[in-house]
Amino acid sequence: MPIIGIKTDKCGRCVHYHQDNDIAGLKCAACQEYFACYQCHDALRDHPFAACDKTDAPVICGECHTTMSFDDYQNGYCPTCHAQFNPKCEVHWPLYFK
Repeated sequence: MPIIGIKTDKCGRCVHYHQDNDIAGLKCAACQEYFACYQCHDALRDHPFAACDKTDAPVICGECHTTMSFDDYQNGYCPTCHAQFNPKCEVHWPLYFK
């Protein structure tokens, strides 16, 4: 499952978030696709990003493409490949999760 975004690399980093640990793709509840960030989503789709339920596999690891629950994601690393996620993403959790 790809991570969609503007100028994304193979791990899902985009023009807005491109640090080494910006590798989490976030699922839009409206279109059920994973995006690098809400800004990419809103630029590429005709509807605003809609937050997912925390239990609805709302995150995908850009390194190994494991889908995970919010509980797994909030640990800060992928449960499968142990790639680290950006801890600053916590600031945007209200946009991505309900």
